[in-house]
Amino acid sequence: MKKITLLTLAMAPALIYAQSNYVLKGKIGNLNTPAKAYLISYINDNRSIDSTTLVNGKFEFTGPISEPSRAVIILSHNGTTLRKLTNSDGMQVYLDKGTIELNSPDSLSKAPIKGSPINADNQHLNDMLKQVNEKSSALNKEYMAASAEQRKSDVFQSEINKKDSLITIDRNIVLLAYIKSNPQTIISLDALKEYAGAKPDVAVVEPIYNSLAGNVKQTVSGKQFGTILNNIKKTAIGSMAPDFVQKDTAGNPVSLSSFKGKYVLVDFWASWCGPCRAENPNLVKAYALYHPKGFNVLGVSLDQPDGHDKWLKAIHADGLSWTQVSDLKFWNNEVALLYGIRSIPQNLLIDPNGKIIAKDLRGDDLTNKLKELF
Repeated sequence: MKKITLLTLAMAPALIYAQSNYVLKGKIGNLNTPAKAYLISYINDNRSIDSTTLVNGKFEFTGPISEPSRAVIILSHNGTTLRKLTNSDGMQVYLDKGTIELNSPDSLSKAPIKGSPINADNQHLNDMLKQVNEKSSALNKEYMAASAEQRKSDVFQSEINKKDSLITIDRNIVLLAYIKSNPQTIISLDALKEYAGAKPDVAVVEPIYNSLAGNVKQTVSGKQFGTILNNIKKTAIGSMAPDFVQKDTAGNPVSLSSFKGKYVLVDFWASWCGPCRAENPNLVKAYALYHPKGFNVLGVSLDQPDGHDKWLKAIHADGLSWTQVSDLKFWNNEVALLYGIRSIPQNLLIDPNGKIIAKDLRGDDLTNKLKELF
């Protein structure tokens, strides 16, 4: 199931959108300690968590901001920590310069947002998506209501996936309509990111991106998305793989060009990525069969800044005997950005001349390709 997280921007040109402060104020009934509010923000794509206690129902968050940024605010009525919250009372909000107010007699999730044109823009899109979101919610309930045995059924999974695909088509129709009607707002940029998905078809997505207003494309997130599209084009099958250098587990620099003259699979993964870990046994098997014939693997991990030990533990646990590199910058891994990687696992097979000859080879697809080559 997919959940939309969208971001909007005022119509003023990004170049004059100076550094300022956001103020997020709320009043939810007359709640007092131990009630606590948590703010999970994504300013400049950097995730951070802040918290504060409530006094007579009131709370406030403030901080610097250079352009509108998405956030989630969650209220714990009894002071439960964020990690232990189950039935949370929360909502999505967009931080922007100036003061945003949330007021409700009993529930944060029911509080209207005042003082924010950007959040009004977002509400407009949510209104357009209401029927699609209702279908998505109903499908999620259908899945959750199924027994564990039903979920294991290929027929059941196929039916759920078919319904989910139809919902995605409906969602994309709404997103595209909104983008075309509102090219001047950054909400259309995030709508486009949702429309594009994890692996954008540049031929389809780039013209839509180019139709956005200049002030939207000049935001930090606008420039980043433009770079991603450009890098995806640079790493298409048949292109020469861009060289890079990152440090291995011992801190030694390793370059892609050092593998020139050999077949090498650049494998993007992370210790926290379940599908990556599930695929690793297939990769280990392929490596054991074809490394003696000239096949090599270069792992690029998208582990987090505090994830060095987890990275090493996963390498050892999964038996990954090939070279591993990472800058431990999570989704901002410089190689991932260079190659336009927005989801993992992903990989690229590069020939001895440095040309990309295949992408996303997993399971039998990988072994079949290597059998063909060797």
